[in-house]
Amino acid sequence: MRIENAIAPEVLERILSAYGFKMQKELAEKLGIASSNVGSWIQRGHVPGNVIVQCALDTGADVNWIVTGELAKASLSPRVQVGQGKALYEEIMSNGGKPVLRRIMDAYGFTMQKQLCDLLEISSGTVSTWVRRDYFPGDVVVACALDTGVSLQWLATGKGTQYIESAAIPCGSLIPRKNLAAGVLHDAGQWNIDLGFISHSIDEPLFLYSSASTWIVDLGVVEISNGRWLLGIDNKYDVYDVTLLPGRKITVSNKTSNFTCGAEEVTTTGKVVLTMEYNF
Repeated sequence: MRIENAIAPEVLERILSAYGFKMQKELAEKLGIASSNVGSWIQRGHVPGNVIVQCALDTGADVNWIVTGELAKASLSPRVQVGQGKALYEEIMSNGGKPVLRRIMDAYGFTMQKQLCDLLEISSGTVSTWVRRDYFPGDVVVACALDTGVSLQWLATGKGTQYIESAAIPCGSLIPRKNLAAGVLHDAGQWNIDLGFISHSIDEPLFLYSSASTWIVDLGVVEISNGRWLLGIDNKYDVYDVTLLPGRKITVSNKTSNFTCGAEEVTTTGKVVLTMEYNF
């Protein structure tokens, strides 16, 4: 994305997040400009390139992230030093509200707060409260770090690189990871796994999880057959057991439903290769 195509309000949010500021006035004072100048960037739909460059140099934030919100994998680089004990705690707590929310959403690749609410199964009012009260949602930050692989230090403070250096990633393959919530598939980063323990060849693996179960799905298999499938029905997705019947009919069942329909009435998204059930 070119700088002139960037969305100015979002770029400004990321700049404020990188500095750890909550108000445009703080940024204006940092840059030595009038507060009205910052407001005019949103009106014109353009944040000056020199401001973006200065932010990157001042904070160590990735320029690509500032402009696009996309997190680039970091090469080996030293960790940014942060405080310890009370100083670190105070720094983390001062990063609550909109700055930490911006980083959480960018880590997940979300553009709307509703996507985050659907993923976490929380109300929009809860997220609004974080912003209004400058609240630091520590449990969500930790979950986001585990979900996406994004650096906990960066999520909590905005300092350092967004991803832990690649040398720390264990051996295996990175496969797409999605969350299934209320019939909607949400992107949730990647999962590192060695699929060698599965004897069956998988063309296009996907790690899929919900609040009840986890599956490895082969998105490369779409010709329906007997077995367990990730199906779309009227643009709502779920995992079902399928049995073929004469006349291109199928029975479709899971823990909450059981019905018969035509094979062409469902969308075959992928075949389940492995099911993992939670024991708690």
